[in-house]
Amino acid sequence: MKLFQGNITTKLPQTSTSIFAVMSQLANEYKAVNLSQGFPDFPISEELIEMVNHFMKAGYNQYAPMPGVPSLRNAISDMFSLNHGADYDVDKEITITAGATQAIFTAISAFISKDDEVIIFEPAYDCYAPSIILNGGMVKYSKLQYPDYSINWDELPRMISSNTKMIIINSPHNPTGSIISKEDMQRLENLIKGRDILVLSDEVYEHIIFDGVDHQSASRFPDLASKSIIVGSFGKTFHATGWKMGFVLAPENIMAEFRKVHQFVVFAVNTPIQYAVAEYLQNPNNYNSLGNFYQQKRDFFISAISNSKFKPLACNGTYFQLLDYSNISDEPEMDMAVRLVKEYGIATVPVSSFYRTKENNHTLRFCFAKQEQTINKAAEILCKI
Repeated sequence: MKLFQGNITTKLPQTSTSIFAVMSQLANEYKAVNLSQGFPDFPISEELIEMVNHFMKAGYNQYAPMPGVPSLRNAISDMFSLNHGADYDVDKEITITAGATQAIFTAISAFISKDDEVIIFEPAYDCYAPSIILNGGMVKYSKLQYPDYSINWDELPRMISSNTKMIIINSPHNPTGSIISKEDMQRLENLIKGRDILVLSDEVYEHIIFDGVDHQSASRFPDLASKSIIVGSFGKTFHATGWKMGFVLAPENIMAEFRKVHQFVVFAVNTPIQYAVAEYLQNPNNYNSLGNFYQQKRDFFISAISNSKFKPLACNGTYFQLLDYSNISDEPEMDMAVRLVKEYGIATVPVSSFYRTKENNHTLRFCFAKQEQTINKAAEILCKI
């Protein structure tokens, strides 16, 4: 096709192809074991698939209500009441979204204007900063403290100014697997008290948390919840990332503004899947069992690479394990990740790609949401390096 000959002004001059797409493409090209992109390689629940099929055949195939089908919003309300003691109004405070990324973009679009400042924590999931920049906002980066990736409470208060409109938190944290503690949430709650600052709480891995630790949802802290937009993901919870099914919870006045934008971004979300997920949520074990399920995979992966030169960092949640390769090489993370694909046939993601300055801690992210045979194959490779 003939190229456009006029001037094109990019709104994201520093943004290139996602690191996940880059590494997965390399994995395909070199037929490598792919532990880079965060998707499971095992089947989802047959029961859930049958539920989707049932609602499709029953004729639930037209537009859903803009906020989401009532049965799913009711199920989410019940889930947060059961797990966190939180009370969200089904009609006014819960909205179903086309995945978490859409929810995050919509939330930022609804509240961030030109020159508004948003604080994010690095290493940061890659959709936060571009969404802020597209809306004219200014990103302020707070660096999590290596190697436990904890919040720097000396730095964070100094970053807040009269222009700070939002702080984005993510727990359990992608890419590091760290979690935000109850004490951290209380400190955040106190920090923004009396300030017009919203919190966007990315909690998509809330059910994938290990070692008996409780997920500290923003919904558990009343003052914090009154200023928080909470984002969840059924794609992560039910191993169905391709379904792009997420949700948002927020107080009524915040949700009203969110929905003003949501209706023009996506309007409504896949109808039969909403009904199926609503029915599937009636059994709390379908999500409460996830922590043990993935902890076994984490422990299996760590055990399988115990004879390697890679050093595992603490992983308290998500399905990502960070490995320190400083005993193997001092080359930059991106170079190491590319070499692992080309020379050894295993794909991973450099943690440096989650930093604006491409910080190098000789650390790579591996996804262990895989079948045992996939993990074994990957471990055999890693133990030979």
